[in-house]
Amino acid sequence: MMRIPDKTDAEVRELYDTARAAGIDFFDHADIYGGAMHVCEDRFASALQLTPSERDEITLQTKCGIVPAEQMFDFSYEHIITQVEGSLKALRTDRIDVLLLHRPDALVEPEEVARAFDELESSGKVRAFGVSNHTPRQIDLLRTAVRQPLVADQLQLSITHSPIIAQGVAANMSGEDQSIVRDGGGIVEYCRINGITIQAWSPFQAGFFDGVFLGSPKHAELNAVIDRLAAKHSVEPIAIATAWITRHPAHMQVVLGTTTPQRVTDAAAGADVELSRAEWYELFRAAGHLLP
Repeated sequence: MMRIPDKTDAEVRELYDTARAAGIDFFDHADIYGGAMHVCEDRFASALQLTPSERDEITLQTKCGIVPAEQMFDFSYEHIITQVEGSLKALRTDRIDVLLLHRPDALVEPEEVARAFDELESSGKVRAFGVSNHTPRQIDLLRTAVRQPLVADQLQLSITHSPIIAQGVAANMSGEDQSIVRDGGGIVEYCRINGITIQAWSPFQAGFFDGVFLGSPKHAELNAVIDRLAAKHSVEPIAIATAWITRHPAHMQVVLGTTTPQRVTDAAAGADVELSRAEWYELFRAAGHLLP
């Protein structure tokens, strides 16, 4: 829901209705989306005016911890509590289904996070907790004090931007950049071992906010494979990009990000496509990743 601040009520409703018709019932927010605190959360709620029964049919996730105005991160008890209260008000709801800590705070004190989580859970204001862009060791540090299960880690992942997968494929290969262990390594395996769902953000981006790979001449070989597989499976190319992620046995969630209703429909169709192992690896190779 990051890109809805300039959408009309009718456009937000169309986007929401299209998602629901495609079987999507999970909506991802963050307190900072929209250029100021709680803008997108408020836009979502004011445009939709969901009834209590409609609210019960969906999962609302939001995030906190980034403070753009001061260019810092803040996982203090006071900040987490304040931001959740703001999100509840903006979303016109009595509970957040999933709360994620939004990027790691280098100054995190796990006991502060635990105190906030305990209060939010006991009051019924937050039902489940997770993180975003965290490494295995950062999660382990939180777990020294936090008693609730951390149910999700939202990480950037697409066919072309997949170091969390590609590194393991090239492990132990001296001199190859792909083999270099970053962020402690093994986050995919760590999440699978600990029952943490990976939520893939920017699933159609070529890299870090540098445009989509679909249809890009910079990724001609990859798009040729995507187009062929799309025709084979009778879906649009964007569905193959989705299917590459959902094929992974970690049972990842795909954070679509698009605000174009037709792209939501086309992308969601990928969840029903199960790529073969050969097809998955062909896409991996065509994206330029090393396969020893």
